[in-house]
Amino acid sequence: MENLIAWFEGLGPVMSALLATLFTWAMTAAGAALVFPFKSVNRRLFDGMLGFTGGVMVAASFWSLLAPAIDMTGGEGFAKVGPPAIGFALGALFIYALDKLTPHLHINFKKEEAEGPATDWHRTTLLVLAITLHNIPEGLAVGVLFGGAALGLDGATTAGAVALAIGIGIQNFPEGLSVSMPLRREGVSRSKAWWYGQLSAIVEPVAGVVGALAVITMRPILPYALAFAAGAMIYVVVEEVIPETQRDKYTDVATLGFIGGFIVMMSLDVGLG
Repeated sequence: MENLIAWFEGLGPVMSALLATLFTWAMTAAGAALVFPFKSVNRRLFDGMLGFTGGVMVAASFWSLLAPAIDMTGGEGFAKVGPPAIGFALGALFIYALDKLTPHLHINFKKEEAEGPATDWHRTTLLVLAITLHNIPEGLAVGVLFGGAALGLDGATTAGAVALAIGIGIQNFPEGLSVSMPLRREGVSRSKAWWYGQLSAIVEPVAGVVGALAVITMRPILPYALAFAAGAMIYVVVEEVIPETQRDKYTDVATLGFIGGFIVMMSLDVGLG
């Protein structure tokens, strides 16, 4: 692992962010590929995986993003928490605005429950857009952390960025499946179901590079940028991921999955970062 971290340190922040988020995209594609050997997945397992995704995102929001943002902010008392609080609020409002402006459909929801502006777009398109929306803050978080590590700021380390990328990659595996499998059940071909599943994460490398470039060119925004990504991720978990796990009788399984995801991400961040 030390060799991997040293390798990333030698690449520079932008290339590191690109490769790390290409890994998270590849994990989404790998999860979506389960549509080839299987036509359906047990709903209990499915809700457990969704819960796991939420746990990883919440843990990453604190351990990898909010805590470093607070650590690197100067001042004492309320002055110290000001920038992270502002960034956190802006991140949540950003996803809120995208939710209102972009037609999308959450997993496990019916077509008539689509959110955003009214549209006659196909269910497939709406499902992909829903996952794409909450992949933006994930890619952004990885890029911002790599950018902060390159600047040598307290609280931002390459090891922490690598841990975050690994955690997001792990939770992206079931995320890819969560797009491709419902499409397959509806009669979409295996290849098309996989294509749409991986497509939902293609935004992550773009967001990762943008995040790294923004931080290294505008160093003072780092605490705001880290908290921004955290706010966006928490909004997604509360508004999308958790409701999606509460639509059936396996809510307890989803909750245990959430706890497991939180523990995995916390362990990765503390152990590596």
